[in-house]
Amino acid sequence: MLIYNVTINVEESVRDAWVSWMIKTHIPDVLATGRFLEATMTRVMVDEEMGGITYSVQYKVKDRATLDLYYKNDADRLRNETLKRFGSALVAFRTELEVVTINKPLIRSATEYLFTYGTLQEKEVQKMVFSRILTGNEDHLGAHTISKELVGGLYPTIESTSKSAKGVPGIVYIISKEELLRVDDYEGDAYYRKKATLASGTEAWVYLGKTKS
Repeated sequence: MLIYNVTINVEESVRDAWVSWMIKTHIPDVLATGRFLEATMTRVMVDEEMGGITYSVQYKVKDRATLDLYYKNDADRLRNETLKRFGSALVAFRTELEVVTINKPLIRSATEYLFTYGTLQEKEVQKMVFSRILTGNEDHLGAHTISKELVGGLYPTIESTSKSAKGVPGIVYIISKEELLRVDDYEGDAYYRKKATLASGTEAWVYLGKTKS
């Protein structure tokens, strides 16, 4: 996993407008490209000799190929929008960071079953969400099908159906309650989770898109 870091020094005269625009418009636009897993915006706590206020925005991306796609297809357009709006009132430089390890508090008990059918099966996503690679078992969710409607136009979801006899294949993992909350954060407001009985008889949490119930 890589972190695409953008450090920006902003003149105080436009600071409030710029911060609001970053939070409400620019960062959501960057995430909407589908290249990044999440973004963190921070203020750098240092007195700048050059004046202004410095911020850092860190975008997590799963691999080099995905970041290169951002550079090729999205970066120029988004940078130009920033320059058009704020011009010389800010100075930015960009760095790439390679994630070596992520350590989180040890999880002592794993009691929750999680059924996955999409990105949560990817190792790089698991490293980000759980700080470890999960070991699971194949299982099957009946009375559901993969929805033709993608969440945010990018990510798959499933929906209840009485027409499909095939159901949805996936992998079920055992995680802790604390880790389940991390999955809530990862899936975000576009999804909701519910308990479902799998083909094996296991009762597991499954995430469905809010666009359909």
